[in-house]
Amino acid sequence: MKKTYLTRYLVEQERDHGHVPPGLRLLLEVVARACKRISLAVNKGPLGDVMGSADSANVQGEIQKKLDIIANEVLIEANEWGGHLAAMASEEMEGIHVVPNRYPQGEYLLLFDPLDGSSNIDVNVSIGTIFSVLVKPEGAGVSEQDFLQAGVKQVAAGYCVFGPQTTLVMTVGDGVAAFTLDREQGSFVLTQEHLRIPEDTKEFAVNMSNQRHWAAPVQRYIGECLQGRDGPRGKDFNMRWVGSMVADVHRILTRGGIFMYPWDQREPEKPGKLRLMYEANPMSWLIEQAGGLATDGKRRIMEIEPSHLHARVSVFLGSRNEVERVTGYHRAESAAPGQAAA
Repeated sequence: MKKTYLTRYLVEQERDHGHVPPGLRLLLEVVARACKRISLAVNKGPLGDVMGSADSANVQGEIQKKLDIIANEVLIEANEWGGHLAAMASEEMEGIHVVPNRYPQGEYLLLFDPLDGSSNIDVNVSIGTIFSVLVKPEGAGVSEQDFLQAGVKQVAAGYCVFGPQTTLVMTVGDGVAAFTLDREQGSFVLTQEHLRIPEDTKEFAVNMSNQRHWAAPVQRYIGECLQGRDGPRGKDFNMRWVGSMVADVHRILTRGGIFMYPWDQREPEKPGKLRLMYEANPMSWLIEQAGGLATDGKRRIMEIEPSHLHARVSVFLGSRNEVERVTGYHRAESAAPGQAAA
């Protein structure tokens, strides 16, 4: 059986569908190469002196792992000189990284979470890199405002999960494709195409330790799931929670389910925990391209206009019928007289 490598896949996407112009193809190939370098560092673990925390915190106030910093540097160094990018933004950096003047500037903007789920590094659980690509608006120079585009404007998005296999999953607007890293060849090989998420599921992913802090619609939804076949849903549900969005979403893309990271009352002023532009938007597009849904409980995530570079959002994504149900519970609460939904 003849293998289809990432470059051939992208070239054929341009020939057959016009989705991937040469500059975007180059960008995606460079991101893939950077992911291979990050995978190598992850795989070395303690042998490469990359374990444990660094003596620093990111812009979110979170203590950085050594691999957070390494992955961020790998993505910047790999992408700044090729001529395909104007600027980058990372969950680990406060502001944008403009391509230095000594290099040509391209027409694209790259956003990334360099190492999602980094709390799992030291216990050898799957982690990953998430990325999103936008087209830079016309005009001289580049600014943070250029990045503040709704998710519907994405031209490519994906993630690379570093687990038993290193798997690159992406969309350029024509479905979702998965590539597995052939370590002997050093190349990503197409292993799944046109991934589809079942509309129904018996599996949910949520951090149950936060249950007491959730709003009423989420309490209602989870409560019904936990009642199993004797409750209003009439079926038993399983709970799965890895603690890295990449791993949980990859499972949902593979076999269905619903992933939830809702608003909670511990930080009521924040609409959610996850970052809209580095996590929610790229994952939402992948989910929608695979036939699922992604909302913040009320709105389609990809239609939300970001207010700033590190905007946060509640996330409900995965199998269509389950996302519709929990979103309906939120909308019903909002519509009820005297109710103020979070």
